Amino acid sequence: MSTLFSTYKIKSHTIKNRVVFPPFVNFGWSDDNGNVSEKHLAQYEAIAKGGAGLIIVEATCILKDGRIFSYQPGIWSDEHIENFRPITKACHKHNAVVLLQIHHAGLATRKGLSEKVVGPSAPEEIERSHALTVNEINQLKNDFIAAAIRAENAGFDGIELHGAHGYLLSQFANSVVNNRTDEYGGSHENRLRFAKEIIKGIKQATKSNFIIGYRMSGNSPTLADGIEVAKILDKENIDLLHVSHGGEKGIIPEVPSDFPNNWIVYCGTEIKKHVYTPIIVVNEISTPERASWLIDNGYANFTAIGRDILCDYEWVNKAQRNEKIDFCISCKPKCKRYVKPESCPIIIGKSRKEAL
Repeated sequence: MSTLFSTYKIKSHTIKNRVVFPPFVNFGWSDDNGNVSEKHLAQYEAIAKGGAGLIIVEATCILKDGRIFSYQPGIWSDEHIENFRPITKACHKHNAVVLLQIHHAGLATRKGLSEKVVGPSAPEEIERSHALTVNEINQLKNDFIAAAIRAENAGFDGIELHGAHGYLLSQFANSVVNNRTDEYGGSHENRLRFAKEIIKGIKQATKSNFIIGYRMSGNSPTLADGIEVAKILDKENIDLLHVSHGGEKGIIPEVPSDFPNNWIVYCGTEIKKHVYTPIIVVNEISTPERASWLIDNGYANFTAIGRDILCDYEWVNKAQRNEKIDFCISCKPKCKRYVKPESCPIIIGKSRKEAL
């Protein structure tokens, strides 16, 4: 049997296999107050029932004025705690470990959601940008910690800090974006200071078995930088590193011709060579064969399967039974789910079949 279906223990949590459902935004499913919906509950329960060992619930904002868009889930208020409980209970019912990804968009906050956007520095090309003061950084640190406490109270087994894709924590880590000259800028250690302080605060405020993961950029702005970032986070004894990309400010590394996956996966496999922290690799892995190859050969500890699980919630169960899976067809110019989750042609096709 492939090690893809072997267990892995993190703190007191036994994850039943190496398949992770990554944080994948459901556009339009939350309301303006950040409340998740029955659609969220149905989806996450189906994914848990379908066999995923670890589920990371989509980017959930720590502040209302730090959202990517108006219908992003929120965890900025105690009122959100009860809203999330049905999701954590549903995932646990099917023996899945479940984390909440907590997030702040920083300079990427959309117009209309905040009068100003904040980041480590204030780029000239963003007129309404504001460089955070040290006092404001401390307040944001407390907001991240409060969000993690709420996640724990809602029944989540842990959180994942969103430090990739060009959002706030990624902006601090990236020397192209972060031009500060104080203790939060300059060296890799200084640029990771904000993240380290958040991690330390969450550890102090939550139970000892609460998982702390970090989704990082493998190229902020280069793979060499990504490796240094990972080493620093590794020293903080976090529980998971989920290696993704750094958004438009990252440089794409050259991938060896004999490597069977894309550059984002390659970044994760290279970073794994330098850290003890378990690594999740992600992006277009798609098939059980490709996922198994990565785990069997020690390139990663976990593989994240996103769009393909959304197209077939039974991906893991079917992979174990060697049954046919309904794979994502990679719609062009971009995934239909970015407009509306229900517009995925695979999902539409299934719905029509069920109606017959």
